[in-house]
Amino acid sequence: MEITGLPTPVFCGVDWAEDHHDIALVDAGGQQLAKMRISDDAEGYAQLMAVLGEHGDNEATPIPVAIETSRGLLVACLRATGRPVFAINPLAVARYRDRHSVARKKSDAVDAAALANILRTDMAAHRPLPADSELVQAIAVLARAQQDAVWARGQAHNKLRSQLREFYPAIIDAFASHKHGLCSREARSILAAAPTPTSAAKLTRRRLQSLLKQAGRIRGIQAEAERLHDVFKRDYLHQLPQVEAALGHQTSALLRQLNTACDNAGQLEEAATQAFEKHPDAPVIRSFPGLAALTGARVLAEIGDDRTRFANAGSLKAYAGSAPVTRASGKSCKVMSRKVKNQRLAAVGYVWAFVSLTRSPGARAHYDRRRAAGDRHVAAQRNLFNRFMGMLFHCLQNGHTYDEAIAFPQTSASRTSAAA
Repeated sequence: MEITGLPTPVFCGVDWAEDHHDIALVDAGGQQLAKMRISDDAEGYAQLMAVLGEHGDNEATPIPVAIETSRGLLVACLRATGRPVFAINPLAVARYRDRHSVARKKSDAVDAAALANILRTDMAAHRPLPADSELVQAIAVLARAQQDAVWARGQAHNKLRSQLREFYPAIIDAFASHKHGLCSREARSILAAAPTPTSAAKLTRRRLQSLLKQAGRIRGIQAEAERLHDVFKRDYLHQLPQVEAALGHQTSALLRQLNTACDNAGQLEEAATQAFEKHPDAPVIRSFPGLAALTGARVLAEIGDDRTRFANAGSLKAYAGSAPVTRASGKSCKVMSRKVKNQRLAAVGYVWAFVSLTRSPGARAHYDRRRAAGDRHVAAQRNLFNRFMGMLFHCLQNGHTYDEAIAFPQTSASRTSAAA
């Protein structure tokens, strides 16, 4: 029996590996049309394009492709052709595989066929990779790399601080009140010059002033050098001399890792913000309270600029993890926070909501209402983030910038009546 009404008569599945990929093509009736193995290079990609062309692939009706990853050169080249590419979760592929074989057999060719059949039967239940512009794809690379560098910097800082607690509490006390702590340039400069407490105690005031200038400090150098000199001269417990010297060498190695992480985070931040400012959506995103160039770049990197990616604001909220999940069965009904979400977007959403509390009276009033209603701090911030995501969806769809009076009309009206 011929099946009609499907958007395309042929579906392609790709089971990828490091050096080769298995390809399977099936028609609308489930009949396998072709299977082959290609190499992970330009020749293999050309073979894939040739076999797709033999089965009716063209610019008007491209054959959709299902694959288990959203990254890599093969995926990038397939997306560049304009065809729909579906990144299917490997766990979902395993469930579909069991539908065709009770023996639980597995091979690369079987997985490729399973991927093609997923599109044949349930393509509407899966979302293709967005048709983002080249610029926003570059922003995504830079913003995610910068976020990874920030996380790496935090790990390097924690390792160094844990090491210093074992033998060098003076340096921790010296920068305990500093905004950036041991990640500050002053701390790293002094730690490089004096990796042990014994060497720190020998630093003169003039040497400390020189180190602070090298770190980029401009004001209050003499007073800060005096304070640091007093801290390093205090009485502390010490390790044995040879052990302290060995710990000093280890500290220098950890410091080099921290310096590299700090430099990487700074350079990637500059590159990400520069690319973000070139995007036409940047003015809309930066108009929201709590979003600056870097956080705006992270938001744009995750939501993209494909206006058809999210059907409505609810879809975007679910993707961000700000919308709750309701689980109901019989008389039981639970409303829970969403666990499956874009973790990067959820992370920047927490920062966004937190900073907006001091930038927007309406956001602060909304947060206070949620707290008064019984929400904990994280739940109230997530609720505020959820509201911001709905506003962002509307503004991007219509090309509007953020307006406090429209976003929080009750707060704006109360302020106007109070002034009158």
